[in-house]
Amino acid sequence: MFKPRKPRKKSTTWLPFLHNHLDVSWTIDFLTVTTINFATLYVFLVLDHGRRNIVHVAITRYPSMRWVVQQLREAMPFGLQPKYLFRDNDGIYGNGVRAFLESCSITEVRTAYRSPWQNPFVERYIGTLRREVLDHVIVLNQGPS
Repeated sequence: MFKPRKPRKKSTTWLPFLHNHLDVSWTIDFLTVTTINFATLYVFLVLDHGRRNIVHVAITRYPSMRWVVQQLREAMPFGLQPKYLFRDNDGIYGNGVRAFLESCSITEVRTAYRSPWQNPFVERYIGTLRREVLDHVIVLNQGPS
């Protein structure tokens, strides 16, 4: 096997990084909800890691990159923004979300493909939301906007 001449400098592993930056990081993710008419609604969540509370929720039938950027603008009013934003590799985010985060001086942290354990807080919230609410409620429609 090939060994590099200069070994890499050891970096922080994922779990210590996550715990060290809890108070300055948020995460975003989507979940889907099926209505009684079999329409799919997309729920966009923004979660604060430090307090583990929901900062912003939005629902749409047709998500797009521009819509996600607008939701991020609404979630981050004057001066209330994280240092790190964790997200998965969903194609809906595109380059526009990355450009928006760079313009706001927010470091984007992308999780590995098919690794929900790297984004544990929002994944647990989504699981709890499904078990405690959506398994017992029939959603009629998006409701008032």
